[in-house]
Amino acid sequence: MPDVAKELNDLYHPIITGVRHLEKPVVAAVNGPAVGIGASLAFACDLVLAAESSYFGLAFVNIGLMPDGGSTLFVPTAVGKARAFQMALLGERIEAQRALEWGLVNFVHPDDRLPDEANALVERLAAGPTRSYAGSKKALNRMLYPDLDGQLSLEAELQHGLARTRDFQEGALAFLEKREPAFQGA
Repeated sequence: MPDVAKELNDLYHPIITGVRHLEKPVVAAVNGPAVGIGASLAFACDLVLAAESSYFGLAFVNIGLMPDGGSTLFVPTAVGKARAFQMALLGERIEAQRALEWGLVNFVHPDDRLPDEANALVERLAAGPTRSYAGSKKALNRMLYPDLDGQLSLEAELQHGLARTRDFQEGALAFLEKREPAFQGA
């Protein structure tokens, strides 16, 4: 069984914290599915553009795990309690337009326009007041994510325990066999 907590701490957490602590705006352009850690990486960014055909999801529940990569912090901050629980507990797809309506993304563009729109936004930011961006980002981070490191550690600890359950083994096997899992709460 892989050590999920160690993998998260060693690989993804430095990326997530790096995005949040970088003094420059970080833009994500999502073109396709963003589920699990892919969704977390997008949600960690400052501005998120999505192609119309893209979707988001906290799908680890479907194999007996939980959201990670900061999603238990980024999602409720963006969408509120009810929608955060819906995403975490039901693992449903959130289509791009709904993600926009819920506040998970900033912009939705036709698939063929996404690269140009992303480049235009990045060029606009690059020509802007970068010191102002740094100050705004630092203040917003303190207000919105005061304990990012603690939340990432908690997620990793909980995920570590879940990765050793029979439910996770069943969920992973069911996923591979393309069938519905039979969870037992063990």
